[in-house]
Amino acid sequence: MSSDPFSTVVPFQVPEQVRAFAETGVSHAREGYQKFKAVAETNNEAIEAACASATKGVGDFTAKLVDIAKANTTSAFDFAQALLAVKTFPEAFELLNEHARKQFEAVTAQSKDLTELGQKLATETVEPFKAGAAKAFKAVG
Repeated sequence: MSSDPFSTVVPFQVPEQVRAFAETGVSHAREGYQKFKAVAETNNEAIEAACASATKGVGDFTAKLVDIAKANTTSAFDFAQALLAVKTFPEAFELLNEHARKQFEAVTAQSKDLTELGQKLATETVEPFKAGAAKAFKAVG
């Protein structure tokens, strides 16, 4: 007789149903992980694209603001020079009215340009997220 208590241990056998259930669980977990990984990669791509778009858009917006500031400064200097050249009050008044009208038109056009540029920036920045969300829903569905 052996004094080893493990010598009589009967090998444990997993019933086929339990094994199949475990394999199915592992398979589902693997599928879930793959879908999660695909969604995460899509989100990373969307964030990178949105950042690139936003960076370019902000650069364009800043360039437009600099152009507007330059145009307005040039207009102010031109007006000041023209005002120094007038000889009478009616001439000065006419020049002032003309300048005010031109400035109003310029500011209106500049505001329209900035609004369009801002809308374009917003649309282009959001677009990668929309595309990424659509792709993620396809991957999950």
